[in-house]
Amino acid sequence: MNYCDKIHYSLYVASANDFSSMIDDLLSQLPEKESILRLVLFGTPALEEEYVAWCQIFKMKARCFFGDCEPALSYVSQPVLDAPLVLEVHSYRPDRNERISYRRYEDISYVLVENESGRFLFAGGFQGDESCTDREQQSAAAFRQLRGVLDKESFPVSSIIRQWNYIEQITGYDGAGQHYQSFNNVRTAFYAESDWSKGYPAATGIGMNLGGILIDADAAVFHTSDAFATPIDNKLQVAAHAYSEQVLEEARQKKTTPKFERAKSMTFHDRRLVYISGTAAIRGEESLKGVGLERQLQITMENIAQLIDEARLVMLRVYLKNKSDYELARRGLESYGLNIPVSYLQAGVCREELLIEIEGIAIE
Repeated sequence: MNYCDKIHYSLYVASANDFSSMIDDLLSQLPEKESILRLVLFGTPALEEEYVAWCQIFKMKARCFFGDCEPALSYVSQPVLDAPLVLEVHSYRPDRNERISYRRYEDISYVLVENESGRFLFAGGFQGDESCTDREQQSAAAFRQLRGVLDKESFPVSSIIRQWNYIEQITGYDGAGQHYQSFNNVRTAFYAESDWSKGYPAATGIGMNLGGILIDADAAVFHTSDAFATPIDNKLQVAAHAYSEQVLEEARQKKTTPKFERAKSMTFHDRRLVYISGTAAIRGEESLKGVGLERQLQITMENIAQLIDEARLVMLRVYLKNKSDYELARRGLESYGLNIPVSYLQAGVCREELLIEIEGIAIE
């Protein structure tokens, strides 16, 4: 069976209750006949102290539930717009000749899948010290943790296929330093010594309410000639890593471009899985300004269509700047007749004028 048939992406919603009971509810819904690779919990507490405490509850309950088979875990502080909590699950149904290993680095759990096509890493929860208020220091700490796992498992930095970057108050400032730009500067330094001739990772850089900096990543090292990764450009957009100084000028500091591709695919023989980066209403390198949510959604979906070609969408995350746009966004997306899992989250987008950003997975 092809990798694309064995990897699954699901969403589970908790009924309103206290946090601990909602985690129990979510864990009880997980598929029993699949190996769980990654859990991403979305929801937001009121205070930093509560976020830290709830992170520990989530990790403790996951550890008790999974035992020695604990997947990659992340708790993203973003309000869910249609439920108290939502759990995104990446799972896998292995063949007999595949090996799945559950491992730890410091207090971080991650998963390795090994088969004839290659080795595949599912890791996350790289966060450093949540109480630190310096985004550049937090970013450096999170990337050090990521490097620790990559080095331990002999994955080069350039093997990262997909990266999720969650940045507290993404367009805010520490003095003269914009949080997103500070993160980009650290990411550029982290990537600097690697060979990116086969393209940067697909990535999302999105805001969150609390938690500082949080990074998740998928990586792959391929073993056969018919398994490989391919960067995907959008002819309607400038590549993010090729942005001009004009786009970066608002950061008011040392400027490096965001190092990611618009999408990246993994091919397995005659099938492919497409990681769609965080996508918004940008044409060329300019945002569509002065237009409403409906028009931005339309342009965003046109950009996604350019990226996936004939592949079929299997899951989307929709990030909305304004909670009040939820119903309009939901109705607009439903008009596409996708019938797939979609999470709706409130989050700051990397440019102030952008009202919506969408990421996802497609399979062909």
